[in-house]
Amino acid sequence: MSTDIKPVHIIGAGMAGSEAAWQCVSRGVPVILHEMRPERMTDAHETGGFAELVCSNSFRSDDKSGNAVGVLHEEMRMSNSLIMGMGDMTKLPAGGALAVDRNAFSDAVTTILHAHPLVTIEYGEVKGLPPKDWGNTIIATGPLTAPSLANAILEETGEDSLAFFDAIAPIVYKDSIDFDKAWMQSRYDKKGPGGDGADYVNCPLDKDQYHTFIDALIASDKTEFKDFEKDTPYFESCLPIEVMAERGAETLRWGPMKPVGLTNPHNPTVKAHAIVQLRQDNALGTLYNMVGFQTKMKYGAQTEILRTIPGLENAVFARLGGIHRNTFINSPVLLNKKLQLKSRPDLRFAGQIMGVEGYVESAALGLITGRMAAAQARGQDYAAPPLTTALGALVEHVTGGFITGPKAKFQPMNVNFGLFPPLTEEIVYPKKDGKRRRGKDKTRYRKSLLAARALEDIKPWAAA
Repeated sequence: MSTDIKPVHIIGAGMAGSEAAWQCVSRGVPVILHEMRPERMTDAHETGGFAELVCSNSFRSDDKSGNAVGVLHEEMRMSNSLIMGMGDMTKLPAGGALAVDRNAFSDAVTTILHAHPLVTIEYGEVKGLPPKDWGNTIIATGPLTAPSLANAILEETGEDSLAFFDAIAPIVYKDSIDFDKAWMQSRYDKKGPGGDGADYVNCPLDKDQYHTFIDALIASDKTEFKDFEKDTPYFESCLPIEVMAERGAETLRWGPMKPVGLTNPHNPTVKAHAIVQLRQDNALGTLYNMVGFQTKMKYGAQTEILRTIPGLENAVFARLGGIHRNTFINSPVLLNKKLQLKSRPDLRFAGQIMGVEGYVESAALGLITGRMAAAQARGQDYAAPPLTTALGALVEHVTGGFITGPKAKFQPMNVNFGLFPPLTEEIVYPKKDGKRRRGKDKTRYRKSLLAARALEDIKPWAAA
């Protein structure tokens, strides 16, 4: 380890912590990376590997010209992201999305950081706030921060931590799916990274089957919450299917079970009323996860109800769904624009604990925080990315840019174009196929301009 520069301590080797460590060592700044797993496990993790994916294996859309997540992917690639590099290396067919082999991905991140000469790994739980003599420190303990550290943060800040429940989708062995009823097809036959336009398993339901399924979900035996958890809200982008079903019979049909853009080759003249999709989960293609099927049903109810889906009657589950509590701090109140705790500037936060949602968003905040910490270790300054970029929009979100009034309440957020400042010039919409653009075509064109501006504006920051 270098003796010229004091090391940055990073607590947590998840998506954010791993990315922050990589950004530091890539700038010649040594890191001491603290990870409590496998000595102490969480309710959701299964291994001691770094950057373990506990829910979906998807990094979502990889469309850099019209989707905010895809723009974020590209900005991170331009910024030498370890997470995106290993994601691209271990990608699986997933239509227009970037999905990865979760075990190969975690193994790759773990191997690279273990092998780096500027990284020191210290296993064991950090109980309480880091001592001040550590100096430059990043807390990237994620949404499952151990109670001892979470309580210490609350004691230091005097702010109540917010919390929500996050649910995990089941994974099915492909060879247990009945392909006399199911078929392979991507929505609208869209080809994504490494895909061929037939990347998803599709299971169709007619109207009666769908409503029977909805009724079963609502009546199912569900996980009981402890008293202190009962008032904890769900994150809206990761609702359990039972909660969606309770919101109305059509909610799932126009959510994860929407039937558009798909044609059943077994019965091409009859349109399915609803369709369940499964996405490849490992490189061997033996495991498929149920897209958007996060659930809090008890295990017995899961196997019984999910096997009523056509094609899954004999499904064998490699993992059933589950639910866990996520926590995050009130970042706009507690953090400054350098992502430092206002009461303890030696401490920065990164990832989901600071109120971003999603694998990529968590890694993105690790990337930014890592660069800031590395600059500090060298006696330099490193500004946040431009607000017009996906990376900059996330920083603005967690440091208070969203607040519009005294009663505004901070909530976790995925990256989206709504976080980007509007274009400063009036948009002149070119015609499409000789016709004036309307509705969705105008929206898509506007998003393409926002994406192009972001990818241009990030260049100096990414290369710095």
